[in-house]
Amino acid sequence: MRAVGYVRVSTTKQADEGVSLAAQEAKVRAYCDLYGYELVDVLVDAGASASTLDRPGLDAALRMLDEGEAGALVVMKLDRLTRSVRDLDALLHRYFKTDDGAALVSVSEQVDTTNATGRMILNVLMSVSQWEREVIGERTAAAMAEKTQRGEYTGGAVPFGLELDPDGVHLRPCPAEQEILAEIRALRADGLSLRAVADALNARGALRRDGQPWHKVAVHRVLKAAA
Repeated sequence: MRAVGYVRVSTTKQADEGVSLAAQEAKVRAYCDLYGYELVDVLVDAGASASTLDRPGLDAALRMLDEGEAGALVVMKLDRLTRSVRDLDALLHRYFKTDDGAALVSVSEQVDTTNATGRMILNVLMSVSQWEREVIGERTAAAMAEKTQRGEYTGGAVPFGLELDPDGVHLRPCPAEQEILAEIRALRADGLSLRAVADALNARGALRRDGQPWHKVAVHRVLKAAA
């Protein structure tokens, strides 16, 4: 079977041992030699994220499958192709169908979609990979929430009413903004609309952090962030 190889590295992993473009290509070529695939080309995406399928090298490889120039796509590892179960599913249905589609081959995982066992293993591996990413995301979110509770800065915009401590780690009240925040809350408690609150602040010359006048959307955002 004629095959096209595909290799990819993200910007931060170009020099990583075992993940470099040269290492990937060597393993793809060795696999094709061992199992009798005729490798017609090896296409490359250097410094490309797996968060999207819109990559020049991958596009060219898939086009070769579409045009019948190759009957299999060979990668060193599945995460070189995609890290998304959704994207993998789209690829399987579009290019690697069980009847007349091309084959997807992964060297490291020993996956070959030309048979039912290979397709089952592929889906299990990608499901586990998705689960691992979701668990990492949950742990990260929990850690960030704990830091926030301790009053530590977690990046991004500092909420109105607070400022970054000189230690660069903790947040502390900003007296001037706390005064404005207290006024906003009091005016809202008196039943004033967001627009009326903004007008009241502007009437006495109180400005937002960026030096601009207040408007109802800005008042709403400040209250929401400080809730």
